[in-house]
Amino acid sequence: MKKLFGTDGIRSVAGKYPLDPPTVYTIGLALAHSLVANTPSPRVLLGMDTRESGLSIAAQLTSGLIAGGASVESAGVITTPAIAHLTHTHGFAAGIVISASHNPWQDNGIKVFGPDGYKLPDATELAIEAEIFKQLNGPGTEVGAPSSSQKATKVGSQDAPPVNESDRADYIRFLLAAVPNLSLDNRRIIIDCANGAASAVAPELFAQIGGGEVIITHASPDGRNINEHCGALHPEIVAAAVRHHNAAMGITFDGDADRALFADENGCVVNGDAVLLLAARDLQSRNLLTNSTVVATTMSNMGLEAALKRSGIQMLRAAVGDKYVLEQMLATNAALGGEQSGHIIFSGRSTTGDGLLTALLLLDIVHRSGKSLSELVADLKVFPQVIVNVKVREKKPLDTIAAVAAAIAAAEKDLDGSGRVVIRYSGTEALARVMIEAESEPLMRHHADTIANAIRAELGV
Repeated sequence: MKKLFGTDGIRSVAGKYPLDPPTVYTIGLALAHSLVANTPSPRVLLGMDTRESGLSIAAQLTSGLIAGGASVESAGVITTPAIAHLTHTHGFAAGIVISASHNPWQDNGIKVFGPDGYKLPDATELAIEAEIFKQLNGPGTEVGAPSSSQKATKVGSQDAPPVNESDRADYIRFLLAAVPNLSLDNRRIIIDCANGAASAVAPELFAQIGGGEVIITHASPDGRNINEHCGALHPEIVAAAVRHHNAAMGITFDGDADRALFADENGCVVNGDAVLLLAARDLQSRNLLTNSTVVATTMSNMGLEAALKRSGIQMLRAAVGDKYVLEQMLATNAALGGEQSGHIIFSGRSTTGDGLLTALLLLDIVHRSGKSLSELVADLKVFPQVIVNVKVREKKPLDTIAAVAAAIAAAEKDLDGSGRVVIRYSGTEALARVMIEAESEPLMRHHADTIANAIRAELGV
């Protein structure tokens, strides 16, 4: 079982284990050793979001990578999917993004992409972890967090590498090529950059798309305002801006812009499930939806499954995390997959969720359809759904806790055939997520509260 890598890389409070300087240096060293074993003189591409801790983490990673035999190039502040794309197309042995995505500014993270632009498989992450712990604790020690007698305490002396400005320009060219002749059709569009990585890309990108007006918001990062009352964590903000400016659409990204959510012309939030529905129908109409199949997750609403079925499209469910959506897409040769949270993957166009690419493709669908966004998703009837997040001190298997297991069993019995119960731990935070979906809203809220309270009583902070 992995101890450092979660569903989206290594993530923690910046400056604290495993994002303290000695461990970050060692992560770079271990990754370089892994690359050198397969590639002579490996080149690594580095990018980051707008958090104030990004540069110091980049410097420590760079020191470790160079000490391990790799060379490093920086794309500076740039989106996660841009690094995935550039790593693959520019022949890098690996790409690293320093970002904690939707987390608050105090957190940061390290995401790694292989030379093919895909996130590393679990087996590779486990091997790198073993090397990290060997370097930190010394050979012959058990795999685990370093003890107080930690042996490896090296801290790098390198600065973060200089930024290659052409990397961002190359990525923007790739995005524009994905939707040639795109027009906004005299519409006004609101773009919320979440004070994150999209701030460095979206203004330049949308300046090159004609035929309408684009209003850019939350694109003034100060190192601490990333995701703060803006972005995909707060889609109601862009929805309100759409109403205020009488706009045709709102688009909002998370901190590293690997996901996007939307607001229609009425100022109603359009989530990832709705995007999957309209994208699936568009691809199917052009005979591009392989096997008439879409990959979603356990969190996607039953209403999406029903709407897709009416269009002759089957929906498969993967574990939560775009990494696992992609795995099932590759296994089933699916052309489209994604998450309710806004990670959408278009197979053949991108190797990971890409919020900016999703935004352009959705704008293109709207442009070609001649319809509004609300019209395109009007028949998506969403089952009432609630998600309760419970902060936990440890991630103990829930089926081993009698009170929690009993509450879950009671909910599943009550909702059999008319709802769903999905309880899981977050892969990136110390949270248990309780998701209940049901035709009856009172019953849904009753079971969500009951299960959440049971978890809180046993494991709550």
